[in-house]
Amino acid sequence: MLSDIKVAHSIFAMPFAILAGVMAAWPPESSEIVAVSGGVFVGAIVLIAAAMVTARTAAMLSNRILDRAIDARNPRTASRPLASGAAAVSNYVFVLVAMAVLFVGIASLFWFMLGNPWPLMLSVPVLAWVCAYGVFKRFTAWCHLWLGASLALSVPAAAVAVNPAAVLAEPSLWLLAGMVLCWVAGFDVIYALQDVDVDRSEGLHSMPSRLGVSGALWVSRAFHLAAVALLVVVWWVDPRFEWTFLVGVVAVAALLIVEHATVRRWGTSRMALTFFTLNGVVSCILGAAGIVDVLVGIDLTT
Repeated sequence: MLSDIKVAHSIFAMPFAILAGVMAAWPPESSEIVAVSGGVFVGAIVLIAAAMVTARTAAMLSNRILDRAIDARNPRTASRPLASGAAAVSNYVFVLVAMAVLFVGIASLFWFMLGNPWPLMLSVPVLAWVCAYGVFKRFTAWCHLWLGASLALSVPAAAVAVNPAAVLAEPSLWLLAGMVLCWVAGFDVIYALQDVDVDRSEGLHSMPSRLGVSGALWVSRAFHLAAVALLVVVWWVDPRFEWTFLVGVVAVAALLIVEHATVRRWGTSRMALTFFTLNGVVSCILGAAGIVDVLVGIDLTT
């Protein structure tokens, strides 16, 4: 089961969630922390990280359960524990329920420890959203945007957990969330290239199965171009982001170009590089650059 959960893939959205938490704690009009302070702030970030891992694990398990019959007929995925029959569905359902309960429990801690009820109130709708990807790819080729939105939710969710007022007050948070949506949708389209024939035979609605490989790649490029454009806007409108973040934006653009060049040259044979490594580096670079700029701009003498 551990091989199916792939906890390490939480790295895709985690840096953006932490960045959003830092942005919410130090709004652009203030040089002092607003929502929490000291160890309480660190505790909030730890809870955000734990909530993300549990929600993503629940979403992955939900997808594996929904797709087990299709995975069994797909040569690429037939060896997965659930698809091959090596693991019982009941075990996956049990862990899924446990992760869902744990996620809601973590969300409730923001209320009991920080006096913030919003994470608990929003926990069930958020969990339902992130677990629904396996359903939507059966109905629409825009399912990649659903997955992108699932990871993009980490940005406003983290901000709400730290300082609910920041979600309405800071447009840069929503621009950052839009960037995550477009970036994830773009690389999910690339990931779906591996299963074009299977998706068509199973009646699944992915961009590659509906538009063909060439058409899907152009959609992926458009998503990634939009992601970079949104990052430039974030840098432009948010006074906290300076040259460190801009360098991060340039690095992200370069990495996305490498990603598409790799797919163009080698197809899906180097998916470990194009999907996992490069996108993991994208999130870490941008998250770290943004956090550095926000923290460096704080006047700790006041």
